[in-house]
Amino acid sequence: MKAVHIGCSGWQYADWRGRVYPQGQPQRRWLELYAERFDTVEVNATFYRLPKRDAVARWVEQTPESFIFAVKVSRYLTHIKRLSDTESGLALFAERIEPLAEGRRLGPLLWQLPENFRRDDEKLGAWLYVLANHEPQALRGTRHAIEFRHPSWFEEPVLAALREHDVALVIGDHPKRPFQLRVPTASWTFLRFHHGSRGRSGNYSASELGGWGAEIHRWRRSREVYAYFNNDWKGYAPANALALRRLVE
Repeated sequence: MKAVHIGCSGWQYADWRGRVYPQGQPQRRWLELYAERFDTVEVNATFYRLPKRDAVARWVEQTPESFIFAVKVSRYLTHIKRLSDTESGLALFAERIEPLAEGRRLGPLLWQLPENFRRDDEKLGAWLYVLANHEPQALRGTRHAIEFRHPSWFEEPVLAALREHDVALVIGDHPKRPFQLRVPTASWTFLRFHHGSRGRSGNYSASELGGWGAEIHRWRRSREVYAYFNNDWKGYAPANALALRRLVE
C-alpha cells in the first residue's frame, strides 16, 4: 500500500479557535498545533499573493521533517496568464517557496484554472513543456496537479497528455461540478473536498466519507494519495479529515 496524506486547505481560520486550537493560543502557534494532528496542509494564500521567503522559512521551522506542504500556484499564472508564458513567473514563485524545497517539506504544486477557461490544447502543451524542460532548479522533481473547472477539459486527449507527463488531474468533490472525473492520471493522485451534499461549507456525512475512503483504499494500492478538505467553516475540515484518515488507516 502507498502512503496517504490527508489534511486541510489552510490552517489560519478564526472560527477554529476553541474548536481546533485551544483558547488563548496565539495565532503564531497555529501551524505548529496543526502539524501535531496532520502530516500535510494545502497552502491557498500563495494563490492570492507571493509569500515572503522568511515567512516560508518559518513554516519549515514550525513543522516536523515529515510534514508536507502542497502549494497552490499564483493566480497570476493560472488566471491572468492562463498557462501562457509561465517560465519567468514560475521562476519567481519558486524563488519565494524555495525554503520548503530546501527543508524537504515541498509537496505537490496545485494549478487551479478559472471556471471560464475552456480547453486549449496549445496552452496545455506549452505549460507541460515548461514543466518538463524549463522547471526552476528549486522545483526539480516536484509533482504538479491541475484542477480543471470547465467541462471541456475532461476528454481523453487531455488525460493522455497528463499521463505522459505524470501530472495529476485533481479529483474534486463539488456539487456544482459533477463533470469532474474520478480518474487518476499520474503515479500519485490529488483530491480536494469542498463540501458534502449538505450545502456550502457543509459537514460531510459518515456515508460520504465512507464512499471516499473506499475509493482511496483502491487508489493507494498503486498510488500515493494527497487529500485536502476546504470546508473550513465551524471546523468541519479538520473533523472530516481526521474521520477520513481513520477510515483509511
